[in-house]
Formats: sequence, structure tokens, C-alpha cells
Amino acid sequence: MNVVDLLTGGAEDLGEADEISVIDRLVGLAGLNIMDVGCGDGRVTRQLVEHGALALGVEPDPIQAEKNRAADSMPGLTFMEAPGQSLPAKDGSIDGVFFSYSLHHIPRKYRDGALIEAARVLKPETGFLYVMEPMLVGSMDALYRPFNDETEVRTQAYEALKRTAAPLFTEARELHYYASVHYDSFTVFVEEVAGTTYNHFSRERVDTPEVNALFEAGRAGDDYVFIEHTRVNLYRGPRP
Repeated sequence: MNVVDLLTGGAEDLGEADEISVIDRLVGLAGLNIMDVGCGDGRVTRQLVEHGALALGVEPDPIQAEKNRAADSMPGLTFMEAPGQSLPAKDGSIDGVFFSYSLHHIPRKYRDGALIEAARVLKPETGFLYVMEPMLVGSMDALYRPFNDETEVRTQAYEALKRTAAPLFTEARELHYYASVHYDSFTVFVEEVAGTTYNHFSRERVDTPEVNALFEAGRAGDDYVFIEHTRVNLYRGPRP
């Protein structure tokens, strides 16, 4: 699929899949020098290392960045505090840049600059940009909407990809997949969502009757299951 295909809306449907198996299938990781921009708590960054990459997780939130640095580390894993529009890497030094559900969190005025920065640090010809974004469908999206309706920012992030990222690369693919997310209880969900500094969700915003009702609708036996749909935009071959 080329850039024209992306701009006209072509997409591949992978069905049910988990994020790391999709990553392995699309790019492989062994021995690659990877940067995960807006890495949050580093969950995806750690998976990249577990699957063979050398990974730098970059997080702009100072509190979360410090937590990442203080957490148990592993060989090949590094965390730093830095914004997406000013990446801590030399020109042409990185095999792959990931935005793991983070592009829409970058302020709009910096978002295009962050994509340009990603292209700058990627190796010529072989470098790739891998962008994972939640889609505006499914029961997980519905669960979040009462306290975090991201329709506008996710739409703007997708527009930034088409406007800025696509012209920077020679190849592009768009892929869709979905996965089941399980929770033991509403309390666990609330504590997970409200327990991060980079998302800025107060417990009062999340722990409401409306959200609780949506959560209860996800009951499946002894736990609660929600479907999360993900879009991957993969770009290869940075243009000189």
C-alpha cells in the first residue's frame, strides 16, 4: 500500500489480535534501536525490549518519567523525560519510532512537529514510524466517553498523520484490529484509570453512576470484558 492508498482510506483488517503480535508481524524487533514517544508507564516499551529491541521510552510528564526511571529495569531499556517535539536522538540514528496511543495526547500545536521530529531521527531508507491509536468504536471507547470523550483530539491526530506524516515517507500502511480487555471489578478499573499523572483523570470524574452502569454492561461471568479497537499507521522509508 502506498501513500495514495492511505490518503484515500485503504485499510487492512486483522481481526482479533494483541498489540505485540501485530508489531512482531509487521516490523520484527530483534536488535532494533527503538524510541517509544509518549510512553506513559512504559508498558509497551517493556514489551518491545522483551521481544528483542533496544528501547528508549520518552515521556513528557515529569512525575511519570521519574517513576519510569525508578522502576525495575532490564537490559536494553532506558527511560527519559522529553517532549515529542524535541526528541533526544541524533539525525538518522533510530530504526523505529513508536507512538503507542500517545499521538492524540500531544498538544495540537506541537503534533505536526513531533511527526517531523520522528522522521528526523529515523535511519534513512530503512527507518519506520509506527503509530497506534485507539479507534472511536467499541465498548471500551463507550466506557471512556463520559469522562474522556476524545473524538476531537483523535480525529485531529489522524488528520495530522495524513497531512504531515504520509508525505515524509515512501511507503504507508493502515491496519485495524481489536482485542478484549479484562477487569476484575469496577474498583480496579477506577484505580487504574485515575492512578496516572499523565492522563489527569480525577477519581471523581471516573467513579460515577453513569460509568459504573456502562462497566456493569461488560460483565462476562466472573469478570468484565470490553472490546478495544486499534488503528495502526505504519510508515517506511523516510524521504531525504
